[in-house]
Amino acid sequence: MAMLPPRVLQALSDFNSAHPWSHNAHYHPWLLRQLPRRFGRALDVGCGSGDLVRLLAVRSTGGVEGVDSDPEIIGRARELTPAGVPAAFAVADASAGLPAGPYDVITCVAVLHHLPFAEALSRFRDQLAPGGTLVVVGCAREEDLVDHLLGVLSIPLNLAMGWLKNRGRRAVSRPVSMTAVTRPPEMTFSEIRREVDRLLPGARLRRRLFWRYTLVWRRGEVEG
Repeated sequence: MAMLPPRVLQALSDFNSAHPWSHNAHYHPWLLRQLPRRFGRALDVGCGSGDLVRLLAVRSTGGVEGVDSDPEIIGRARELTPAGVPAAFAVADASAGLPAGPYDVITCVAVLHHLPFAEALSRFRDQLAPGGTLVVVGCAREEDLVDHLLGVLSIPLNLAMGWLKNRGRRAVSRPVSMTAVTRPPEMTFSEIRREVDRLLPGARLRRRLFWRYTLVWRRGEVEG
């Protein structure tokens, strides 16, 4: 998107503000397909308003913990979660520490670029139980022709999705899940791949539409 003229970028921003939809929530169904039908304990890092935590709780037999560094959004996550749902929320800085594992599932959606990348991935790996699954939906800085082509393709699709999800009407306000503070990613996809290959051998890493990439890694049963 950085290659587009400023006037076009502003027009796209105005349209998205009027017809907002969550690129992150768009990947929730895909994320759930990467996980077993039933699993034990789960952790969602950077949980925001808790949308994914509540989806994970439907499958979890050991409860789901959601952590976020923003006390206000954690408060909203608690308010939005019905009583009886096996989910707990806590204010925690993922770069400084996470609740003690092990976890059968760890998820992280559009948060990893806010953290020290290698340290965060290493922490996720170490907190994962043998046989457990790590799923990341992340953001990377555009670098090469493939990135730019996917970005250009995403623009009309993004406009169409915004129009359809809002039924052509101007939104009164943004969804709670879209109120978190954002920052542009600094690492490119190739830089991310090098670190992932080093830290999580065998991980599946893919570029995706809507300025995202995905990572899936399963810890071997016999790993320490």
